[in-house]
Amino acid sequence: MSQRMRMGFLGLALMAFALPVYGESPKVDFEKQIRPLLAAHCVKCHGSEANSGGLRLDARSLAFQGGDSGKIIEPGKSGESELIRRVASHDEFEMMPPEGERLSPDEIGLLKRWVDEGASWQETEADRAALHDKRLDHWAWQPVAKPEVPRNADSQWGRNPVDAFILSKLNEKGLSPSPEADRRTLIRRLSYDLRGLPPSLEEIEGFVNDADPHAYENLVDRYLDSPRFGERWARHWLDIAHYADTHGFERDMLRPHAWPYRDYVIRSLNEDKPYDQFLKEQIAGDVLWPEQPDAIAATGFLAAGPWDYVGQVETKSDVLRRAAKADALDDLTTQVMTASCGVTVNCARCHDHKIDPISQEEYYSLWAVFAGVRQSSRPLDAVEVQNYQQTQDQLKSRMQEVRSQLHKLLPQTIDLADVVGGGLGDGTGVLGQGIDALSGKTVDAKMGFREGIAINKFQVVSSPFIDGVVVPNFSQEGTPIASNGIRVHDVPQNSGLTWDAIRNGAVKSQFTLKLGGTDFRNPEHSLLMIHANGAITFDLEKLREAIGAQTLTFSTQVGYFGQTAINGATASIYVDGHLKSQQVGIGARDGLIPVEIELPSENQFLTIMATDGGNGISHDQVGFGNPRIANAHEYAPSSEEEMQIQALRNELETLEGQLESLKEPQQIYAIASETPSPIHVLRRGNPEDPTQAVTPGTLSCLGLPDSLGTMDTPEGERRVALAQWITNPDNPLTRRVIVNRLWHYHFGTGIVDTPGDFGLAGGIPTHPKLLDWMAAELLENQWKLKGLHRVIVTSATYRQSSVHRPESDKVDSENRYLSRMNARKLDAESVRDSVLAACGTLDLTMYGPGFRDFDYQEAYAPIYEYTGTDRPESWRRSIYRFIVRTTPHPYMTTLDCPDPANLTPDRNVTTTVLQSLTLLNNDFMLQQSEHLAERIQQASPGAPTDQSVKAFQAVLGRLPTEQERMASTKLIEEHGLTSLCRVLLNTNEFIYID
Repeated sequence: MSQRMRMGFLGLALMAFALPVYGESPKVDFEKQIRPLLAAHCVKCHGSEANSGGLRLDARSLAFQGGDSGKIIEPGKSGESELIRRVASHDEFEMMPPEGERLSPDEIGLLKRWVDEGASWQETEADRAALHDKRLDHWAWQPVAKPEVPRNADSQWGRNPVDAFILSKLNEKGLSPSPEADRRTLIRRLSYDLRGLPPSLEEIEGFVNDADPHAYENLVDRYLDSPRFGERWARHWLDIAHYADTHGFERDMLRPHAWPYRDYVIRSLNEDKPYDQFLKEQIAGDVLWPEQPDAIAATGFLAAGPWDYVGQVETKSDVLRRAAKADALDDLTTQVMTASCGVTVNCARCHDHKIDPISQEEYYSLWAVFAGVRQSSRPLDAVEVQNYQQTQDQLKSRMQEVRSQLHKLLPQTIDLADVVGGGLGDGTGVLGQGIDALSGKTVDAKMGFREGIAINKFQVVSSPFIDGVVVPNFSQEGTPIASNGIRVHDVPQNSGLTWDAIRNGAVKSQFTLKLGGTDFRNPEHSLLMIHANGAITFDLEKLREAIGAQTLTFSTQVGYFGQTAINGATASIYVDGHLKSQQVGIGARDGLIPVEIELPSENQFLTIMATDGGNGISHDQVGFGNPRIANAHEYAPSSEEEMQIQALRNELETLEGQLESLKEPQQIYAIASETPSPIHVLRRGNPEDPTQAVTPGTLSCLGLPDSLGTMDTPEGERRVALAQWITNPDNPLTRRVIVNRLWHYHFGTGIVDTPGDFGLAGGIPTHPKLLDWMAAELLENQWKLKGLHRVIVTSATYRQSSVHRPESDKVDSENRYLSRMNARKLDAESVRDSVLAACGTLDLTMYGPGFRDFDYQEAYAPIYEYTGTDRPESWRRSIYRFIVRTTPHPYMTTLDCPDPANLTPDRNVTTTVLQSLTLLNNDFMLQQSEHLAERIQQASPGAPTDQSVKAFQAVLGRLPTEQERMASTKLIEEHGLTSLCRVLLNTNEFIYID
């Protein structure tokens, strides 16, 4: 072979070696080679069941879209493709798959070839099937279609369509219904379900002996029409709204105007308000019906939950404020969507919902609906506010005219408390207005403890008669007390702390306005209050000009108006820096101490000072009663002037009485509207890591339009749009959720046993057709709920006996198919109300502010101390109890009353030793047992035998058996009637409904 030929073969060999080994191989077939590879190694973590890192590799469009970190496939560039880097990596924190069998070198090479060849991936049915979210097939998202009522062979049992559905399922499971309960059991069951109270003895006997074949149905109608119905069922809704009368969190402050929302719920349920309107009013009533007080009260729903006052108001940290705002939006969004639609949207706060088809973007779109909402007190009725303001202005105008006339007739005096209130010393000042000792500015709102105090810094005040104010503290340089530089070097020792402002009238948390037999609430008196430490200086030259005299007198009555009986507060009065009067260590027992000081023409400044004695400001509320500057020379009016003065004084007294009795417009703690802030998706829910902005919207999984506006949509319109979306007749969740709630509260367990979660993690309906039948009925009955109540409680299912049937346990141990009625325990409120009813102390007064069964002490974090005091004002129904969020009532909590910091669609029901001890030994139970015993003794002062009968009738609504009567009589004889009453209030028969 020639040299030339050898070189030719060698060149061809080298060329062949230089070409890729797959150069002449056919292109990689995606369907046959790549899809099986992805399915075997990747789709488990990156498919429809799980999409780790936001990446899916089971559908073409999603694979090329990439994950949370961006694209992973760069067609034609395997070296730049994250997919190839990860499957080839040996780094334990990067390699894919992270567990299980790794890709072989041949498989990795195949993937690289496929990418370098352009990553050809033709979309097929497999891709389209993978794109379909199977979660969307969930039963709860499907439209409501009213099913036909089953026709059962056994026509002897059943009173309405509810029974047909129940019996059909019982037949399917090989079960049979139970016989009807006796009438005594039925009336007790019905009374608790519809009224939350036990039936009276007269009601029981009347129903038991009623021969009318429709006696039960008539009883149902009476109970549905009872005002007690709304009180009972409002409690269920308030659980869902997590209503309370305090803010919660670190500073669990009072919400004195929260109760109108509670009353709105009671009235709405009693009136059988259509449920769709009930929801619309609570979400957007202030926008839809701004002139209707009921619609304003309804929006208390949006403010019913906890609110972080420190995080949203007091903190100086923008980071903490953003975190608190984020938590508030989460709570509000969760409440609205859980209450109305039974969906756990809050699971999508940090990432797409792991179970339900709810994206993180949809979750934050719901935030955008409420981005312009803030909790606030507001007037309930705009017309009432207008009328009140008009009447108040007329009275004040006339009072000013009368005072002006008196001012001309009377010896000239100037009231310094009135001056502090912005007046001219003639009664024109605003009661409650004050001057901030830190800034010298006029303030109206009460402020409490002041931070960032600048002590010994004199602040000039813009006022006709006030020179300035200062927070005084002992120093070697002295405390400046006047604008001309006068200093006081003998300021009493004090903490240098201060509270609120120097005020015309009460300061924040004023303990009392009565002292030494004088009521300073009376318009005849005035009070300049300082909650130590503070000082105010008056300009005597300007006062002389106003009075028209050179020699003046200052008179006042100094007193301690705080809570502590003995204190170390000191009241000092200076003239041109010289101490003229000082009361050291004054306390409440010192009463009012009169002070009178003559002010010759050469004096320039009068200073009034209160200090705390160095032991902290505590309750050092120091008052200067009737602090007046007058002409030192007496003036005697003529008899005609005396008559005019008396007439004007009489008219002024009448006007002041009318002003004092003028009822202020009712406030409600609800919401105020403001311009919505932009809302962004927060990466991992972190307010400090916002990503893309979102517009108002809701959930797409129901197949309804999910957009609720744009960035520019006004705040109120956003809520209106959400309310309409929720109450849209085509929304399958809203009606299913509420009818399931009714079933849940009537039977103890819902058709869906997770009333707050209708998603894929929730329960499966035991009777799906019955659920949809009731949901359809609700719409046909114009969203009225009482009709469904009537259908449920008149059904044979509801009227069954609750006697245990062992043979049914083998098939249905939890009685979900209702072959008998469920025996249920009374909830905490029903136990308490039943005790009051049985003992004859129950006060059925409806509506208004809640009763307080605690002593309240104002502090940075208020103190709520529950008392065992037997107070008749606390004998109202439990629905009217003032609910404290962070300090729950021990008695109620022990009986499973829920924590109002959380939504409670389904209460815990427990049986504990502590409950037994509480029902036996709690002060409330002991006191009420005594009241019952007194009641029985008054009605039956005779033999213990008669008293035992009366006790059984009062507590259990029946006569005792012979054995019970004998044992009870013996108990009375040996331990007294109170002991028997106490025992009966602890029986299972009393604590359980059936």
